Amino acid sequence: MDETDRWRHMASAPKDGSRILVTIRPSEQGPAEVDLAYWSNGDQFGGEGWRASDSSPGHIIEYAEPELKCWMPMPSANLNRFSMPSPWEGTDGQQFDGSGI
Repeated sequence: MDETDRWRHMASAPKDGSRILVTIRPSEQGPAEVDLAYWSNGDQFGGEGWRASDSSPGHIIEYAEPELKCWMPMPSANLNRFSMPSPWEGTDGQQFDGSGI
């Protein structure tokens, strides 16, 4: 497995606006899934925090820290991979606890 193809602690996620893959925790709204997100320092459309990359002015999709389980850098182009990686299915532990509690 390539070093970039592994899930990491949310505490180590880059907050420079670069796009990353995140695992969204399962909830009443559905099972765990993977999304493309970035850190926003806040602007006239929303506050500081994690946003889905398909957000647009007037339609901001924000994630609260506890909603995000872990992150992974964007994989390099690979013609043999046609889909997103699977969400992290492991048990919650300190290593992937993004809540900081």
